[in-house]
Amino acid sequence: MAITAGIIGGAGYTGGELIRLLIHHPEVHVAFVHSRSNAGKPVSSVHQDLIGDTDLTFSGEMQDTDVLFLCLGHGESKKFLAENTIASATRIIDLANDFRLAATSSIGSRQFVYGLPELNREAIRTAQNIANPGCFATAIQVGLLPLAKAGLLTDIYTTGITGSTGAGQSLSATSHFSWRANNIQAYKTLNHQHLGEIGESLLQLQPANNIDLSFVPWRGDFTRGIFISSTLHCDLSIEELIVLYKEFYKDHPFTHVSTDPVFLKQVVNTNKAVIGLEKAGSKLVVHSAIDNLLKGASGQAVQNMNLLFGFSEQLGLGLKAVAF
Repeated sequence: MAITAGIIGGAGYTGGELIRLLIHHPEVHVAFVHSRSNAGKPVSSVHQDLIGDTDLTFSGEMQDTDVLFLCLGHGESKKFLAENTIASATRIIDLANDFRLAATSSIGSRQFVYGLPELNREAIRTAQNIANPGCFATAIQVGLLPLAKAGLLTDIYTTGITGSTGAGQSLSATSHFSWRANNIQAYKTLNHQHLGEIGESLLQLQPANNIDLSFVPWRGDFTRGIFISSTLHCDLSIEELIVLYKEFYKDHPFTHVSTDPVFLKQVVNTNKAVIGLEKAGSKLVVHSAIDNLLKGASGQAVQNMNLLFGFSEQLGLGLKAVAF
């Protein structure tokens, strides 16, 4: 029997991707898509790729559903839950950063579990509420979790580049085409908002608290995807590392360890994370790539929903990369 789903904040990029996934999910009925600014408009008038796929219109009202997705701006989810009464049986998946850290992971009687399946899959299965991870956080963590479990992390130097959709749908000085085209820029150097959740996750597997992660994010001249490169000291051989990584991810259907070079088009339009390893002497570089709107947001939210409701983890997420 299909579950019912509602979406709050359905007009943005993550909302649009979530609608695209859920209307084709065999076990989900989308009961409503909420947007105050677009109430009464066809969903396909905002998300034009959905023309012919759905007759849904944006609603200014809510109704009880089995699961509620919050696709709001950072800091808005907590306000929304404080101002609205949600049925206690409704499971909530928040795509913002409001509940990702242990110190801020609850509101009222609702406790949120950090929703990275590669780390917390069993806790997700029995949770009532999920804090969906950040996009950069997901890409960095999948590259480092096996090393953390082996206790091999100390000083890590990470760079990562993201597409313009990571900045959201509203136009800004750093996201419009004439600025972004033929251009890159470092931003939030060593001070990105995802560092806190990454640190807490790595400490789950390597509690010695001796990890120092330095991160420089970049804005890229493309629309979708994140490519991460993390450099650190490691004495294991590349053959030993490949065994380590493949063993860690052997039961995780979306995370793949490649012995060939990793490239962004392998993951764009999919819920995959692809990892590549390179060594020179004692230096290890871990490359990891995801689609920021799917494995980094809406796809991972559906993956978490599947786990919450006992569906196959891969249900509704059999997406093909747009390689050409």
